[in-house]
Amino acid sequence: MICSKMTAFNSDGMTVVRRCLLTFKPFRIFVVGLGFFSLCFLMTSLGGQFSAKRLGDSPFTIRTEVLGGPESRGVLRKISEMLEIILKRIDTLAKLSNTSKSHSLEELSSTLERFQPMGLVERIQAIAQNVSEMAVRMEQILQMSKNAATGRDGIAGQCEIPKDPSYPDCASKVDWMRARWTSDPCYAFYGVDGSDCSFLIYLSEVEWFCPLLGWRNQSIQPTISTPPKTQAIVRADMGPLLEQVGSGKESLSFMRRRIRRLAVQWAVAARRLDEHLRNQQRQQKRVLIHVGFLTEESGDVFSPKVLKGGPLGEMVQWADILSALHVLGHELKISLSVKELHGFLGVPPGRGSCPLRGPLPFDLIYTDYHGLQQMKQHMGLSLKKHRCHIRVIDTFGTEPAYNHEEYATLHGYRTNWGYWNLNCRQYMTMFPHTPDNSFMGFVAEELNHTERLNIQREKVNNMAVIYGKEASMWKGKDKFLSILHRYMDIHGTVYYEAQRPPEIPAFVRNHGLLPQHELQQLLRKAKLFVGFGFPYEGPAPLEAIANGCIFLQPKFHPPRSSLNNEFFRGKPMSRQVSSQHPYTEQYIGRPHVITVDYNNTEEIEATIKEILKTKVEPFLPYEYTSEGMLERLNAYIQHQDFCRISSPFPSANESKLWPGNPPNPFVHMPNSTGVEWASNISAPASWPPLSALRLLLSPEASSCVKTCQDAGLICEPAFFPFINNMEAFNGIDVQCEALEMEMNHLFPAVAVKGRECFLQKEVLLFSCAGISTKHQRLCPCRDFLQGQVALCKDCL
Repeated sequence: MICSKMTAFNSDGMTVVRRCLLTFKPFRIFVVGLGFFSLCFLMTSLGGQFSAKRLGDSPFTIRTEVLGGPESRGVLRKISEMLEIILKRIDTLAKLSNTSKSHSLEELSSTLERFQPMGLVERIQAIAQNVSEMAVRMEQILQMSKNAATGRDGIAGQCEIPKDPSYPDCASKVDWMRARWTSDPCYAFYGVDGSDCSFLIYLSEVEWFCPLLGWRNQSIQPTISTPPKTQAIVRADMGPLLEQVGSGKESLSFMRRRIRRLAVQWAVAARRLDEHLRNQQRQQKRVLIHVGFLTEESGDVFSPKVLKGGPLGEMVQWADILSALHVLGHELKISLSVKELHGFLGVPPGRGSCPLRGPLPFDLIYTDYHGLQQMKQHMGLSLKKHRCHIRVIDTFGTEPAYNHEEYATLHGYRTNWGYWNLNCRQYMTMFPHTPDNSFMGFVAEELNHTERLNIQREKVNNMAVIYGKEASMWKGKDKFLSILHRYMDIHGTVYYEAQRPPEIPAFVRNHGLLPQHELQQLLRKAKLFVGFGFPYEGPAPLEAIANGCIFLQPKFHPPRSSLNNEFFRGKPMSRQVSSQHPYTEQYIGRPHVITVDYNNTEEIEATIKEILKTKVEPFLPYEYTSEGMLERLNAYIQHQDFCRISSPFPSANESKLWPGNPPNPFVHMPNSTGVEWASNISAPASWPPLSALRLLLSPEASSCVKTCQDAGLICEPAFFPFINNMEAFNGIDVQCEALEMEMNHLFPAVAVKGRECFLQKEVLLFSCAGISTKHQRLCPCRDFLQGQVALCKDCL
């Protein structure tokens, strides 16, 4: 604060000022006026010497040339002299208060009071405080500059830019730092002060573009402490998780209700899983869950729509992911804002240009595309360094051609979402529609024996429920509804506020938007659950089938994709969606799922008659039970390691041990044109294990997804590195006239004409998706467990 003597900022001086400003009320405004105009003159006279070069500069990034010794001491003398004058005027005016002329001063005070703003005294005091703190900080910086200068004299010549071929970007990074080090306060946080020495220290010890400096005492660098390994213990109590999820948003309340409603189901699954895993050693993982789409920074358009018929699928999946990770016994931190993300990751203060303050405090990070973008903005180079720990929850999937930034840009696959250069198995989908990704899924409510018997007794044979909570989904469906109404009573769950939407025919009984447990009760009575073509691939059809409904859905002619449909346009995939819910069509099918052409009225009517005669029991695939999701997620956590750097395959030592001339590890499968890994040859470490590999050659114009599917198998991208070699072509009896290596998401493949063979040059472009009329592709397929398509028979 301001003091009576500038040479010593002490509390006594503050007492004098406060007594002058607050005790002598007749002179308060006059004193304030003098103080205010004096300070204005002071700051003007300094000519902006304290202003940083950029608006974003911190007081801690004042340029060193402004703080040169003689100049800055002159600035301090100016401050001292001006404040001394102000204080002398205050002391003089204070004495006048006891004289007979005080009434004149009171008149002056009254005049000034009419135009002085309220709170000006406090503002002057704040300015004085800032000036005082700045003076102290300037003295500190001067001292540091003096010490640094002394230090530089002692290490002259040791801060030259190193010319080390192992660090080719060092010189350019130093040049960048010289020009831009004040652009983000995080550089000053790490000790950068504008000198080349500080640049080199930062670029070698915080970032990794320059070699470590030999004269630096490396022992002072912080040691990275590895947390003790703890065994993961299966949990059945969901109470601690509910406390972590919090509240305050309707989306969070929905997730909490779901976790609480399924708590018994998770507890039963936990006990079963514990029996299966009792002999397995499972390390507890430190897991961060950052739900980016629910943060205020991303706009959070979902929370306001929870009670108005908005989409709930993403919240269903996130609630189940949280539940599964908790039950598996891992240590969770949940982030729902960028501020929380900063705190959990250890983001340095600033604008996100610098790496994290220490090692990544998590083994795994589950987020979404919104969260990934936020991490990119605030983690700096650390995102690239630690991206192997990230898992991206991605409803519709991301294919390799869209994921590889350079390739996507050059070949027209760039969208608003892909281009993150991850291993595509780090993307985790809601349904197993994209083998290049990992299938995360969710769970549907399971019925006990009593509930299944009650459903059989209470089913209403002619009752249909329409899948469509928004009135817009009913537009143009009058003809279909009139046919359905001839045979069945139709129920809807459309949200509306004031009056019934005109899109809903009068013969439909609309229940309005129902809470989840009431919707479940409605589905347990209904015979038929009807899809109108949208939304795509949501959880509701599975829940209806699990409650004993038949799901009727439209077939799409032609299939919908990012090339011909507005909803899919811009999504990082080329997948052809053949119906509203392809998973139920492919993996469940009749009698539980019937897919028809809604434009064919005769087919619709015949199908409805068939449904009335058909009896079905509740059905739920194992992979959508709580136990199935726990089994799958546990396998991913224990076996998927995207941080491990794989050595090239095959090595010279491995190929020497293979039989044949030329040596080959593949043998033909019985009654098939495909090959598999020979059982008598030691296989390199892999998950899934190579014992599950089935290598097929695709027909022309067929993807590996379809080639494997047609053979009753699944394409497995983890096997691509083991078939990207000449031995694979030889094993499958392809005679290559030439062999090339290129970056192309269709390779490895063989040209239809010319028999030229192509290997893949970029591991991130190994892709099950992708079709070419000019090539036949080498397709790595595998078997799978019935009801658990994500896992092979030898995977557990």
